[in-house]
Amino acid sequence: MRIFVVLAWLVVALPSFASEPNEAKQLLLEMANTVKNSNFTASFVVVKGRNNIEPYAWRHANYNGTELEHLSLLDGAGVEMLRVGNIVTYFEPQNPPYSLNSSSLAGPIPSIIFNDITELEPNYHFAIGGKSRISGRVAQLVRIESKDQAKFNYWLWLDEHSKLPLKTAYVSAAGEIVEQLQMTNVSFSEQPSVELIEMSQQNLPAPVTAVKEEQSIETWQVDAMPTGFALVKSERQTLNLNGELADYYLYSDGLIEVSVFIQRPLASNSRSKALSAGATTVFIHQAPGYEVSVIGQLPPMTAKLVAESVQRAN
Repeated sequence: MRIFVVLAWLVVALPSFASEPNEAKQLLLEMANTVKNSNFTASFVVVKGRNNIEPYAWRHANYNGTELEHLSLLDGAGVEMLRVGNIVTYFEPQNPPYSLNSSSLAGPIPSIIFNDITELEPNYHFAIGGKSRISGRVAQLVRIESKDQAKFNYWLWLDEHSKLPLKTAYVSAAGEIVEQLQMTNVSFSEQPSVELIEMSQQNLPAPVTAVKEEQSIETWQVDAMPTGFALVKSERQTLNLNGELADYYLYSDGLIEVSVFIQRPLASNSRSKALSAGATTVFIHQAPGYEVSVIGQLPPMTAKLVAESVQRAN
């Protein structure tokens, strides 16, 4: 068993602009291969702003050719996700467990990072940065740089030996880290975790297919979505918080997903406002006769432009 503990924050190293993009891409592919084929247990924290810290436990195994993965948020009520191959089961407080067909967990690391990163090439550059020393270990910075400054960049510091990400960060166009994920402990093992195998062999619920609302969706235009985003789905939903109906649009550029909700204006809201937690922005825009909410890992100004661009289609 190989065990290492990361105790210090990583230092943002100066980039090496002479490096070839293919080298950065190859490192990302090696990282994905490590995650998919290794048996490991890890702990990490997600830091959003100055005071918002979320601790997680993460386990992965490759058992008889099937990937097993478990992710648990350790604060609060204890939300958990278990993946067995292409089925993910969610355990949430006050709700019965349910399963969905998915090849990845809906965790704080974008799922594309461990899958087909070639999908990002139309919208992002891959580049090598400098190296940092972390508690005696060398970490290589790999930068996924947006071709559109309206979006955040995504940086990863990979352990030079195992290629596992020791830190990831959403970084603004000005080079400011707005949200970061920091590994605090990782241990590899030759054999899969017995506990993880036992969890995967429980009587888990069968996957369900999401059912759309019967009401028809109104057609809207979203004119200021950054370059590279494509519409993934649109439907009418009932919002859990207030029971209101909303037209829902989901956009993605491969790395980032942005949700747009359009509903009738609520009496309690009178003006537009923005809320941010790390890289995630919620911007609520009050338009004449309707309200637009944009939620996603976007800079506040970009989220504002997107929300204000929404209008009924002609």
